[in-house]
Amino acid sequence: MKPFLGTSNRTTSWLLALGVLASACSGPIASLYPPRGDDLGSRVWIARHDWHTGLVVRREDVPAEIWPERDDFPGAEYLEVGWGERDFYQAPQGTLWLGLKATFWANDSVLHVAAFSAPPAVYFAGLEVAEIALSTRGFNALATFIADAHARTREGRAIALGPGRYGSSRFYLGRERYMLTTCNVWIARALRAGGFPITSFWAFTAANVMSQVESGRAPRAVAPAHRITSWIP
Repeated sequence: MKPFLGTSNRTTSWLLALGVLASACSGPIASLYPPRGDDLGSRVWIARHDWHTGLVVRREDVPAEIWPERDDFPGAEYLEVGWGERDFYQAPQGTLWLGLKATFWANDSVLHVAAFSAPPAVYFAGLEVAEIALSTRGFNALATFIADAHARTREGRAIALGPGRYGSSRFYLGRERYMLTTCNVWIARALRAGGFPITSFWAFTAANVMSQVESGRAPRAVAPAHRITSWIP
């Protein structure tokens, strides 16, 4: 029995160590978050689409020199960015085979960018939408993360793959390979790049992301995440 107990204790120690490490990584990056003093910064929104989450930014807040693809959607007020496995994300309807392939094979990734003009909580009425205030430096770091996720030609142009899933939107080829991760992990990594206290270690599902967003926001950020079922102008 002693060897068994020893193994169990070592396993418990490793799990505790991983938990501590994950907790440490979820703290804010002090130089980026939260906004301080007269740094008005920029706001971002996280929209939950069942199992999937999307990251929304105000188009005019994004410096064109950081993410030039923002200019592919002139006239739009907001841009929602999602990330996922190429075949599954672009398929008209997901299938079991596409899901298994996305989970267990190293495949191409894509970014989905959708443009709209209504406020995010209105455009995504009926969905859970959370709002976060980032510092100017934090927002620019997040925008850089998005730009770096694009696969690019030698001339630095993003590679468009065709129309997106809804509204004025399109797919772009991603730089990273999709393997053993989810769109929600990518969203957590984007927020983390902006200094927000979140860890991708606990972000496998949309519920994980929304829970971390709710617990990590600074008091001055915004009101709690909410579900809007109707809007009266």
